[in-house]
Amino acid sequence: VQLQASGGGLVQAGGSLTLSCAASGRTSSGYIMGWFRQAPGKEREFVAAIKWSGGNSYYTDSVKGRFTISRDNAKNTFYLQMNSLKPEDTAVYYCAAKRISQIFYTFQTPSDYDYWGQGTQVTVSS
Repeated sequence: VQLQASGGGLVQAGGSLTLSCAASGRTSSGYIMGWFRQAPGKEREFVAAIKWSGGNSYYTDSVKGRFTISRDNAKNTFYLQMNSLKPEDTAVYYCAAKRISQIFYTFQTPSDYDYWGQGTQVTVSS
């Protein structure tokens, strides 16, 4: 599976951006797709995740109500709609894919994921 992230940029506080992650290769419903971010000097942190087959989506507390993760199976692409952006959202955003191979699994740490996109910079000015 190859992932290509895009859509980052510079935006003022309160603005919006939509990130895209195009997946190619052997994708299927047996995957969970996630977004992570990494600010300078900080560890990579979980932002949101969704199953490729649909269903519930999951968010870290700091973005709940502002960010929305979604997917378009026909386009093999998933998205992160980011509204009401804050300066603390500034980071490099990475998309990732986890192959689901067990009934019980975790998906909120980077080591849970098998494939990564290259990252896209999001800068929110105050």
